[in-house]
Amino acid sequence: MDYMLNFEVLDKTSLPMVGGKNASLGEMIKAGIRVPPGFAVTTDSYLQFITDAGIKDKIQHTLSNMGPVDMVALDRASFEIQDLINNTPMNDEIQTAIETGYSLLCEKCAVQNVPVAVRSSATAEDLPTASFAGQQDTYLNIKGNANLIHHVKKCFASLFTTRATYYRAKQGFK
Repeated sequence: MDYMLNFEVLDKTSLPMVGGKNASLGEMIKAGIRVPPGFAVTTDSYLQFITDAGIKDKIQHTLSNMGPVDMVALDRASFEIQDLINNTPMNDEIQTAIETGYSLLCEKCAVQNVPVAVRSSATAEDLPTASFAGQQDTYLNIKGNANLIHHVKKCFASLFTTRATYYRAKQGFK
């Protein structure tokens, strides 16, 4: 299972694993367009993280107990889920894969702690009936392994901001 993939190996077939933005970066590289080096944390990382940590069912249970039009319940559920994700340790295998990707990126850039952006790349980014662009949080100028892991979890958690959760429910996505 791949928890991290370098941009150079990505293309349009990678969309389910890394989302639209990342797949497009891979396509641009293959077309000869200069793209800053980087890597994508895969959807497998997120799914394995919430499964191994035992929080997947808690997240689903919390979401199933609120309606999208009840903003008080939605805010409460959003806070609970984000708190759960942010305060759950990431398993060693996923963390090591992300740290290895970051280490290789630092080597490639010849910078000890190269600043990176941690941002979402939705697998359902732009559809005819919905656009998920901008729904999750972005973190810029992130340096160092511990800070990177912290912000990857914050990015995972941002899937459950009130705004993002409401939008998915309104569009019929769970």
